[in-house]
Amino acid sequence: GAPSCSGSRSLPFEFERGRSESSGDEDDDDEDDEEEEVEEEEMEGDTGARFGPDDGELDSDDEGERMINLAELTPYILCSICKGYFIDATTITECLHTFCKSCIVRHFYYSNRCPKCNIVVHQTQPLYNIRLDRQLQDIVYKLVVNLEEREKKQMHDFYKERGLEVPKPAVPQPVPPSRGRPRKVLGSVFQIPPELDISILLEFIGANEGTGNFKPLEKKFVRVSGEATIGHVEKFLRRKMDLDPACQVDIICGDHLLEHYQTLREIRQVIGESAVQDGLLVLHYGLVVSPL
Repeated sequence: GAPSCSGSRSLPFEFERGRSESSGDEDDDDEDDEEEEVEEEEMEGDTGARFGPDDGELDSDDEGERMINLAELTPYILCSICKGYFIDATTITECLHTFCKSCIVRHFYYSNRCPKCNIVVHQTQPLYNIRLDRQLQDIVYKLVVNLEEREKKQMHDFYKERGLEVPKPAVPQPVPPSRGRPRKVLGSVFQIPPELDISILLEFIGANEGTGNFKPLEKKFVRVSGEATIGHVEKFLRRKMDLDPACQVDIICGDHLLEHYQTLREIRQVIGESAVQDGLLVLHYGLVVSPL
């Protein structure tokens, strides 16, 4: 009267019982063995029908490869400003976030911060700290079908509608053969803008007890405008070192304790060559806890 298992699972139990009852008869054993082999073949055929032939085996050419949906890669190839695929992918060198070139250039017209992480890219000229990422752009064009062709057509139509000459893609110039020792061919060299005329070296001279934890300054060589003041240098140090507002920053050049209003160009002119080391204006800074 007890409920029985499904037919596919009850066969082995009945088979085992039949074997135990006729264990003395060799002919019955042979029949049982044949029945067991037939049953195993049926189960193997069942498995093949359910999972398909040779499901567990991979072709040697396809081993280690799998298809990836484009939606999985979309977050990595979209511009966070225009929400479209990268066109002329351009990366900020300070934080390595990437955007379309036209999007980030337009953004820097009214802000000097990264639109993604809000870091200050450059105090006055953020466009100096961006670079084209040609490898990433090539990847985007390979992933998104017909994106490159559509973009070229749109650019062509844009110039034609306005009666302008369509710019031609840059073609690498052939290098003329030279005799003797081969020379390195230099491409376009990044030129330092003339307004950034002062290079400073920031040297840490210590902190008194009670200043708390602070991050060490990662970049102690900085190039800035000569019109920048000591107040600007202090703000730079506070931001990069995550200093507490109660922590006082003293900046010294030579034997002179500098004031917030003094410009770097003025300091270099007044103190003279004693403040310069290998073309760098050397500034020492220390951290103290300001009295309450």
